[in-house]
Amino acid sequence: MTTLAALVPEELHAEVMLFDEGIQDVPSDLEADLIGLTVITGTARRTYELADQYRAQGKTVVLGGPHVTLVPQEAAAHADAIVTGYAEDTWPQLLRDFSAGCLQALYCQAPDFSLDRPDMPFARRDMFDSKQYLTQAVFEATRSCAHDCEFCVAPSAWGRKQFQKPVSWVIDDIRRVGAKRILFVDLNLVSDRQYARELFTALIPLKIRWFGLSTVLIAHDPELLELIARSGCRGLLLGLETLDKGGLSDARKKFNGSVDYAGLIGDLHALDIAVQGCFVFGLDHDTTDVFDETVQFAIDTGIDLPRFALLTPFPGTPLHHRLKEQNRLLTLDWELYDGQHVVFQPMNMSPQELATGHERAWKAVYRPSAIVRRLWKARAWEPLAIGANLGYRFYAHNLHRFYNCDWHLSSVGTPINLPSMVPIKTKSNTVCG
Repeated sequence: MTTLAALVPEELHAEVMLFDEGIQDVPSDLEADLIGLTVITGTARRTYELADQYRAQGKTVVLGGPHVTLVPQEAAAHADAIVTGYAEDTWPQLLRDFSAGCLQALYCQAPDFSLDRPDMPFARRDMFDSKQYLTQAVFEATRSCAHDCEFCVAPSAWGRKQFQKPVSWVIDDIRRVGAKRILFVDLNLVSDRQYARELFTALIPLKIRWFGLSTVLIAHDPELLELIARSGCRGLLLGLETLDKGGLSDARKKFNGSVDYAGLIGDLHALDIAVQGCFVFGLDHDTTDVFDETVQFAIDTGIDLPRFALLTPFPGTPLHHRLKEQNRLLTLDWELYDGQHVVFQPMNMSPQELATGHERAWKAVYRPSAIVRRLWKARAWEPLAIGANLGYRFYAHNLHRFYNCDWHLSSVGTPINLPSMVPIKTKSNTVCG
């Protein structure tokens, strides 16, 4: 949202307000000429409620974001205009059209879209109260990813071409903020090895500590691993997904099978780089043994922060299309599409077994003894590592508070045309007015 705020054309002399429902209530009656809402699948229902409410008040409403890009026709029913794809070109044009009284119904990302542009502004981080967030030192060098994993939203929404910001621009942005501990939110920082080397080399003089995301394929490039460490990397999120090669094939992530996970984790730890290892449960090769096996692997290899999610067939993805064709979708209630609810019929277990196994894995891997064994193996005794594990332990034992819905327990084999139960809502939608 701070990037969208920065893209507002100066000549419009617009007054811009940002509201993040994750930290504050959104006024029910906004004094605004135009209201824009960013939509992810899990918050689509809440977004549509807000959009319908504001439109009933006579306000003009614009919707954009991943969910709108994936299912534009659905979103269009709740908006005066929708924006699909990335917004660097379309959002300013939409605002100019609105100011001129000629707002269009649809704005699409141009085929020649690029992030290598001389006039690209820096995000307006000043527009949010820094006290409300763990950090605002969040940066982006690239967008999208070259891979086509079956469950991933990125290739379906934005394609497989990686868009890159000039390294000099990224470095200037980091210098402007001045933080010594930063986070890259890029889906795959090493997708383009040449660009990655240029970026990591430019980070070395900054003497910062950074955290980001990567694929496990870095295991095949020891020189790049060394450069990543010298650039200040202190933590990487790795999409390990599953220990089963058949499961990797299910997810169209066979390239992970070329890597020895335990060896890579050990190499990263030797370079003082922490590992957040992410696994997904519910792949077609998964049986009820997958939960305990994955937990034991995380403990034995000393994964600093294990994280588990349930396979989720987000709309527009190949996974959604496949499960729909196989009549395995149990609900189309988007509020349940959050990576923590079972919304489809698994192949080798019941929805209840998948849900309870997932919760059991969270609790097991964050037992005090498991935390100690993992951090001892990783040699990670920094306050940040301990604090993060204690935070995840709290989360693991309070899943019922964050995701309070047991609809799947009574819906085994229920076709999707039956009403689905409504979960307790969480506030996570962001609004720009």
